[in-house]
Amino acid sequence: MRGLFWVLALFAAAVAVALGARMNDGYVLLAIPPYRAEVTLNLFLLALAVLFLCLYALLRGLAYTFGLPERARRYRAQRSQERAAEVFQDAVRLLFEGRFGQALKKAGEAHAAGTAPGLSALIAARAAQRMREAGKQQEWMARAKASDPRTEAATLMLEAEMMNEVRRFDEAQQALLRLQEKQGRHIAALRLELRARQGTGDWNGVLKLLRQLAKRDALPAEVVRETRTQAHLGNIARLAGDTPQLISYLRALPAEERGQRVVLAAARALVRANESAEAQKLIEAVLDAIPHDEWQRELLAIYGRLDGGDQLVRIARAEAWLRQYPADAWLLKALGRMCMRQRLWGKAQSYLEASLAIVPTQQAHLELAHLFDQLERPDEANKHYRASARIETV
Repeated sequence: MRGLFWVLALFAAAVAVALGARMNDGYVLLAIPPYRAEVTLNLFLLALAVLFLCLYALLRGLAYTFGLPERARRYRAQRSQERAAEVFQDAVRLLFEGRFGQALKKAGEAHAAGTAPGLSALIAARAAQRMREAGKQQEWMARAKASDPRTEAATLMLEAEMMNEVRRFDEAQQALLRLQEKQGRHIAALRLELRARQGTGDWNGVLKLLRQLAKRDALPAEVVRETRTQAHLGNIARLAGDTPQLISYLRALPAEERGQRVVLAAARALVRANESAEAQKLIEAVLDAIPHDEWQRELLAIYGRLDGGDQLVRIARAEAWLRQYPADAWLLKALGRMCMRQRLWGKAQSYLEASLAIVPTQQAHLELAHLFDQLERPDEANKHYRASARIETV
């Protein structure tokens, strides 16, 4: 549309000039003694326009001629920049291809050419780190920090990541702390911090970060669960020598974070600390809260071996479970152990034999053998000792 407008305007101008020339009968008198020349005004204007165009073309030609050296210099500089950009792209590509030696060389060339010096130095540092050349890595990291202030955050992120990979977790946390002071915390930085705190055994810090990342949906649910479990296991191991702190920690543990491994480790820690009452509460709360098909044999075994407290209350609780799940061999075995501890020989024998009838286990045979030893029935005791020796521990 715009082109059509200009064509119409050009035709209109041509018509106007033609009409003006026909209506113009003036003339121009040029007098250069002893010469005189008289020409029409139209011819004079046309000659003036042609002269102007000729002078303009001459001046443009001279300017172009004298500007050739500058244009050649700019062309060479542009080509040099293009080649440097290609070298930088090659460095990035080679780094991702795993060709770290060539990536280091190309990144050095790009840095020397001044193409993205900060990023070029970071690529060279990463390549050197992959090649296990610590001296070159530190040298390029120093250049990256000094090259371009815009890459400061990227430099700190890469430094933290590399420190995590070589298990220098304290230095990784220091780099992330500097990053936080300058630009705050984002998801990628939180993930790196999570890894660093796992490495240093800061399990409370791990749990705090996990909650933040879970809110942002920044980690798969399976990773969150497994890492949370590791954190709780680490805290339980750390607090094993401080019974009051351990009990307080376990009481504050949210129900949704009481996984099977966590509960089992907690119960074992409480038993080692002679806190049978707390272990009993924990096991009973867990077994009441989860479906029967998720019950752990180890928890039932611990429950059956608990000392102290009111054994009869535990027996009554276990018998209530048994009424719901009469075919649970491990629950029957735990009941047999508790009844033996209370010298309820008949009930103990009945429960242990019922457990063996469902799942023959070495431990059930041994418990029956001990029971018959207590009752001075050596033949039956030896029978179960021999039976226990023929099967594997279950």
